[in-house]
Amino acid sequence: MDSAVRCGKVAEEALTALESSPDLDIEIIGLFDDRFDGRSPQSIHAHEKMGRIADLATYAGANRVDLIIVAIPLSAEARLLYILKRLWELPVDIRISGNASRLKFSPCAYTFIGLLPLLSVFDRPLEGWGLFLKNVFDRVIAGLAIINFAPVMLVVAAAIKLESKGSVTLKQKRYGFNSELIEVFKFRSMYTDLCDANTTTLVSKSNPRVTRVGRLIRKTSLDELPQLFNVLTGQLSLVGPRPHATQAKSADTLYEQVVDGYFARHKVRPGITGWAQTNVWRGETDTREKIEPRVIYDLDYIDHLSLMLDIKILARTPVALLKSENAY
Repeated sequence: MDSAVRCGKVAEEALTALESSPDLDIEIIGLFDDRFDGRSPQSIHAHEKMGRIADLATYAGANRVDLIIVAIPLSAEARLLYILKRLWELPVDIRISGNASRLKFSPCAYTFIGLLPLLSVFDRPLEGWGLFLKNVFDRVIAGLAIINFAPVMLVVAAAIKLESKGSVTLKQKRYGFNSELIEVFKFRSMYTDLCDANTTTLVSKSNPRVTRVGRLIRKTSLDELPQLFNVLTGQLSLVGPRPHATQAKSADTLYEQVVDGYFARHKVRPGITGWAQTNVWRGETDTREKIEPRVIYDLDYIDHLSLMLDIKILARTPVALLKSENAY
């Protein structure tokens, strides 16, 4: 297990407890703290300070970190809330050192790593056996769906080719798991010379860039069938928060600036369908009132993630597609 720890006196106590634990399979990556004074030395027990809290968020997003231990007194409420707000969007376990408070909680309130008691704050949504089952389920169902929908995809491809010049499919950069950039496949629904690969401009109803075939396949979501191949490669899941374009905006403002905690959607892989879409939130996202409920549903999905919930959402998807008054 790889972990990062915050600096300070409480951090020193946490490191002592970890290093005193026999046969502990854990690698401490480093220390992070916003303070650069006597309260926060540059190194503790040969572990170097690697930067500020903002640097920890960036580091954890780009490297493998399994656990972040926040080692500050619980009485420092404002500082604790600031740190957790910067870190809660990351797909890692976050714990508070149990040595950080003089309060003694019930034994069942703690988890232990070696001799160090920890208070749980945030957990990764899915790991271990649950993650394995979801991966297998995604690939098996995606493979079967590709076989079953092959005739439909051939018809759609032929219709696109007959109506306008250009490639049948296109790739768009989207946010994936842990906010990493991925390229998702879609059937082309716009005229080639009017395509917007970065989706900097939202497509609205009666948009002249969209072809007649494109209007139909967007309304029925047939344009997203090629994303089944993204599921096979592990970039997408069948069910999850929809992958938004990196430059997608609502009322000329980037989504992450419109909705607080937006990037917490990326704690899991994005999906072809999702909890928001099966609750009638499809179509335009040109206002805060249209994007905010989607994020709320996405975060609710992550909080209750399970294979049975995925099956429920997949079963509800065809019904949601029939209620396509918000799609275009």
